[in-house]
Amino acid sequence: MQSLRKKSLENLLYKQARLFQNDEKYSALFGRNVFSKTILENYVNKDAFNQIEKAIFKGSEISRPLADQIAVALKAWALTKGATHYTHWFQPLTGGTAEKHDAFFDLQLFGKPMENFDGSQLVQQEPDASSFPSGGIRNTFEARGYTAWDPTSPAFVLGKTLCIPTIFVSYTGEALDYKTPLLKSLQSLDNAATEICKYFDKNITKVIATLGWEQEYFLVDKALAASRPDLIITGRTLFGHQPSKGQQLDDHYFGSIPSRVLAYMQELEFEAMQLGIPLKTRHNEVAPGQFELAPIFEEANLSVDHNSLVMDLMRKVAVKHDFMVLFHEKPFEGINGSGKHNNWSLATNTGVNLLSPGKTPMSNLQFLTFFINTIVAVLTHEQLLSASITSASNDHRLGSNEAPPAILSVFIGKQLTGVLEDLENVSKGKLSPEEKTDLKLNVIGKIPEILLDNTDRNRTSPFAFTGNKFEFRAVGSKSNCAKSVTTLNAAVAQQLENFGREVQILIEEKNMKKDDAIFNALRDNLKDIKKILFEGDGYSEEWKKEALKRGLSHYQNTPQALKACVSKKSISLFQQTKVLTEREAIARYIVDLKEYIYQIQIESRTLGDIARNHIIPTGIKYQNVLIENVKGLKEIYGKDYLKFAEVQIKIIERISGHIQEINKGIVTMVEIRKKINEIKDEFEKASAYCEKVIPFLRDIRYHCDKLELVVDDDLWPLAKYRELLFCR
Repeated sequence: MQSLRKKSLENLLYKQARLFQNDEKYSALFGRNVFSKTILENYVNKDAFNQIEKAIFKGSEISRPLADQIAVALKAWALTKGATHYTHWFQPLTGGTAEKHDAFFDLQLFGKPMENFDGSQLVQQEPDASSFPSGGIRNTFEARGYTAWDPTSPAFVLGKTLCIPTIFVSYTGEALDYKTPLLKSLQSLDNAATEICKYFDKNITKVIATLGWEQEYFLVDKALAASRPDLIITGRTLFGHQPSKGQQLDDHYFGSIPSRVLAYMQELEFEAMQLGIPLKTRHNEVAPGQFELAPIFEEANLSVDHNSLVMDLMRKVAVKHDFMVLFHEKPFEGINGSGKHNNWSLATNTGVNLLSPGKTPMSNLQFLTFFINTIVAVLTHEQLLSASITSASNDHRLGSNEAPPAILSVFIGKQLTGVLEDLENVSKGKLSPEEKTDLKLNVIGKIPEILLDNTDRNRTSPFAFTGNKFEFRAVGSKSNCAKSVTTLNAAVAQQLENFGREVQILIEEKNMKKDDAIFNALRDNLKDIKKILFEGDGYSEEWKKEALKRGLSHYQNTPQALKACVSKKSISLFQQTKVLTEREAIARYIVDLKEYIYQIQIESRTLGDIARNHIIPTGIKYQNVLIENVKGLKEIYGKDYLKFAEVQIKIIERISGHIQEINKGIVTMVEIRKKINEIKDEFEKASAYCEKVIPFLRDIRYHCDKLELVVDDDLWPLAKYRELLFCR
């Protein structure tokens, strides 16, 4: 087996070397299989190209004749790439991606074969929506759903299929995916942020949210994973005693990447680069068997698409290297879990990062405006933002030693805290020329210098400012980035609108100059945001008590956190920013509750099945071996056998005790689950699963893991942690 694996690895490395040597530069691979603007420009006339640019930049409608031109160009380009099929590629509320492939091949009159693809097939399709989560938006008899082309995200060829990024909506036009509300939130944010930018630069006509995600994941040997039904079905280990060596020595973090893993990473990067995914970083993470990759920042919608696409690629490439990739936030007990850090910022059409100060006091004031308003937005909607990252799987991770706590706080560093304190101390009302000069030179003017030296970081902060961006660190590894980014976009958009109104009132009613109005509006918000700013240890009990005093939320589980999604404040936010209707928001709440219920239900059933079909029989089998051993000792030593069989008898008793507790736990759990399943209200059902079923997962596991320690290693049917985590 080892020699075959080594030979396979050598062949893959040779294949990669051959692929790379055809290009003088690695960058030449980038976007090779993407229908980019540059390629489009070569296929359509200048007028058509300008119309498409306008549609992408301003969101104007694409006419049917123009769609036909683009479709012809897409088909011609895709055929040169060897594509035989096309699909509308979308992101339903399952958390993954979806696609239905149709062949370009068609039969014309008299059976004449030809490749066919026109504007109607590009712009819209009707996949069956009956089996996708809808939260009650669509009835069973309304199976139709519609996918509609998203021209802001370029089409690409994956394998032999042209993939066209699309939104996914119901028969009644309501969103059934993550992309639709994301696009609406980006538009709302653009509108609000651009208006604020006019105070500083009239040339700014568009603001985009940028996103740079960091994807953590585990790799385990595919053959070993196959012996673990819990890994295959639930994505995490429901059993497993911790190995003697885990991550205590910190020797895996940033260590030399194992050859087999490196080969996997190289092929993944090769495929990703061709699809225009700008992967930049790869390294070992803290836990054994854990790794991370990260791309260069991109426009948020494209970045979200790329994250969903790269996760799909990771699974496919892993199979070629005899790996299974794990995205579950906590696949192994007792060691670090995996997150997806969302690095979020704002950029203008003039090339300015609004969360990075410029060289002039006015630019620094612009930075402070967006910096402070973002923090206000996070404070205002901290409950909803917490709900946007919660899930049954992320509950296992949040608050552990490698992940931020469930309490949402903001870290900005001591230096910026000092700047805000100085700004708060500025006198209220119109500023004298001397006060303005002092403020601009001694407070705002020094911000670039402060940020240059602001290198301290806080790993316990869920939402941290890291120089020129905010890092939302609490997002789960397997979640779709769009969920949390949409919420953040909407919250910031609403706050910027409120801020703009406040500034205008000060200008028009208080007769203040623009600078004075901005200073005063910012100053008024500083006192409130103090309660969400925190620089210390987020894991400490002291912080939990302090956060409670400050009025910050601390949800212990997903059902409780999700209630914020349908609060009056949250519904008002989504309606005001036109991101979701009330019906759509409630539907997503129901979808998330059901997903939570199903995940716990599946885990509890899987645990019961494996415990009864694998672990209990194995315990009995080993017990029989020991009993035969005791019988043999009795035959040899007669009545003195006990002094030779004392250890064996104790192990036999211990095994019996654990088996009884396992079986008793399973029987009780099943009965409780039956009663819970009769509950009609989704929130009550989810809460009951959380409070009454999850404890059994822990208790039954405890006894199974104790059996693992005493049963003969040759008999144990499940790959152990020491094998799963340290395979190379």
